[in-house]
Amino acid sequence: MTSSALNGFGALRHRNFAFYLSARLLGTIAVQMQNVAVGWQVYAMTGNALDLGLIGLAQFAPFVALVLVAGQAADHFNRRAIIIVCHGVELLCALILLLFTLGGFQVLWPVFAALALFGAARAFRMPTSQAILMNLVPLESFGNAVAVSSSGFQVAVIVGPTVGGLLYLFGPAVVYGAAATLFLLAMLLMSSTRVEQPAIHKETPNWNTLLEGLRFVWLRPIVLGAISLDLFAVLFGGATALLPAYASDVLQVGPHGLGLLRTAPGAGAALMSILLAFKPMSRRVGYWMFGGVALFGLTTIVFGLSQSFWLSLFALFVLGASDMISVYIRHLLVQLETPDAIRGRVSAVNAVFIGASNELGEFESGLTAAWLGLVPAVVAGGVATLAVTAIWMWRFPVLRRMDRFPGSG
Repeated sequence: MTSSALNGFGALRHRNFAFYLSARLLGTIAVQMQNVAVGWQVYAMTGNALDLGLIGLAQFAPFVALVLVAGQAADHFNRRAIIIVCHGVELLCALILLLFTLGGFQVLWPVFAALALFGAARAFRMPTSQAILMNLVPLESFGNAVAVSSSGFQVAVIVGPTVGGLLYLFGPAVVYGAAATLFLLAMLLMSSTRVEQPAIHKETPNWNTLLEGLRFVWLRPIVLGAISLDLFAVLFGGATALLPAYASDVLQVGPHGLGLLRTAPGAGAALMSILLAFKPMSRRVGYWMFGGVALFGLTTIVFGLSQSFWLSLFALFVLGASDMISVYIRHLLVQLETPDAIRGRVSAVNAVFIGASNELGEFESGLTAAWLGLVPAVVAGGVATLAVTAIWMWRFPVLRRMDRFPGSG
């Protein structure tokens, strides 16, 4: 992990990776724009924080139902083609939301139906996108590719909500139309890649092959500890799901303020990923991971208690930076430990954990806010994240003591 290829943005020299990253950048901007519009539109229609949680649940239910099958598909079919089709389905979802808005509907089921279809597409796109990365760059450039890809993703997370908030001033239909255009461009860019994927594996799909990824993760405590830590920490610390309610009811800012709040975690994560691109993590990896998750919990508490818009922005900025540390470590661990023959299925397990921590975390946050109120729900989530960190340090000593990444000497 100390090669000069891992410094800076050297991975962008590889044409296929550059096209992949460009497609990911545009697709993520579209998703983030769409998230701002859907959250604000739904909350404006109902004023119910629970509906914000249902937005996450509508996407998570089909995601978790399909993601293991999707991981097997990534090991049996062309990964590039799967990603292109997924962007096409996401384009369709944006068009459904556009028609819903233009039609002036006052019921929410078309929105949740579109989000469920979007969740199904993401079930296939997420593990495939993770698995394909090793096929786009040489092994010595992989660590740098992870950092650069994370940087690009976080740039999109910064740009998307800000642009979405600004465009929402002209109405949600404008946001959905712009998102549909970006999904189309992502399809075209991904179509321009030429992926060096190893021979497709032809074994007959069955329950045994479907569950291979789960068995692989279960038998490796370092991998299991890393991805389960992220699952429970972000599950309880999912304050970002409540940002539309916080922006409206606590901080009293409009759609543009909501866009800035959504941007802040991405800005912090982008800065951290750039630092990791130029100065890769090489020692005391386990302690860095636990420290990042603990800081994530602390900043969640600060955000929950804040009455100041600028303090809230700062807390979310630090929250995003700390979260990127665990994202970087987890991604490298999972991909470096996994043979290509089952990389799609193991990436699917990782995607289940990520999806559960995000979408299910949104539902948990919405439900808790409906029971306890906004501020108690967020503060309790931050406290729970700190508790999870302490428990995992005790339960997974091999992860806590991990000094270097696998294969780094």
